[in-house]
Amino acid sequence: MNRLDWFAEPGEAPAANSHVEFAHDFGEARARRVAGEQPSTIFGPVHYEPNYAYPLLVWLHGGGQNERQLVKIMPLVSLRNYVAVAPRGTSRYDRRGESPAARQAFTWGRNEGEFDAAEARVFDLIEEVRRQYHISRRKIFLAGAEVGGTTALRIALSHPDRFAGALSLGGVFPTGCAPLARLVEARRLPIFMAHGRDDALFSETAVRAQLRLFHAGGLQVSIRQYPGDSSPAPRMLADADRWMMDIVTGSAAYAT
Repeated sequence: MNRLDWFAEPGEAPAANSHVEFAHDFGEARARRVAGEQPSTIFGPVHYEPNYAYPLLVWLHGGGQNERQLVKIMPLVSLRNYVAVAPRGTSRYDRRGESPAARQAFTWGRNEGEFDAAEARVFDLIEEVRRQYHISRRKIFLAGAEVGGTTALRIALSHPDRFAGALSLGGVFPTGCAPLARLVEARRLPIFMAHGRDDALFSETAVRAQLRLFHAGGLQVSIRQYPGDSSPAPRMLADADRWMMDIVTGSAAYAT
């Protein structure tokens, strides 16, 4: 069976109050989807050591995906370096779609109310996963794909003291609602942005404009370009892992 496929554990019934719908096994690493009012996926690493304070990766899926995208990206990021968690998006991707696939496709809304809901889901999940795993408060990363990446940047810039870094893979820098309202604190937040060479959202003109903004604001932003579109690709995710681990180990020039 492909290790990215989901399956129900044979013969295993979840505890009555666990709300765990199904799990996925990567050997000693496990990912499980937690159902309920706000479904999420939680990932525990290979060789989990309770005495070690792990970095936490909070992943916001791309548009048309859901929280299960975490299962596809973690083998390409790392099965051992992080505890990870992914919430479900705040709104249906296709509000009129009634097919099973459409009912499982979500996105992140851009109005203020949906941003507040996304923010609340992120912080609620951080506290939930901290009750289950030993997490370092100083090593929490917020990342996402496409619109999830834009939402991740917006949340992190609103709370730059709460995150060790923010990553957007294929998501544009947020605009509207004053994303740089906390500019002084945001200057200390490392940011990783990756985009595909063929993505129309990242034209040469658009990238130059973003670079001018980052330079004028004094932001610590690493921008990387990759072949193809801006869908999360193995090389993007491997580079994101190295970027985060440089911060975790203190080897990055801007590590705090």
